[in-house]
Amino acid sequence: MKKEIRITLQVLLAAAFVIALSNTAAAIVTAPTGGFAFDVYDIAVNKILKGPIGFVGGVGAIALGAIMAIKAQIMGAIPTVLGGAMLLKADTITESLGALI
Repeated sequence: MKKEIRITLQVLLAAAFVIALSNTAAAIVTAPTGGFAFDVYDIAVNKILKGPIGFVGGVGAIALGAIMAIKAQIMGAIPTVLGGAMLLKADTITESLGALI
């Protein structure tokens, strides 16, 4: 029993140490215009997520969730509808989430 407690304590101390080292957090923002990162951001977010691909994917997921809800498959419908809504608002979610640096 003492060995298990010691291992648990070591794991908790290691986790606390890792958390203590990662103290800087920054929000994900739009990349500055003209750089390579802006080109990647422009293609990924503006042209795919906010474009027709993201719209069709989001509406399709919501429609699939509605069909699943009609079939009484509620446990599958809820994440499908939420995922579709997140896909429609992916640009806002991308900018509002924080990232550990």
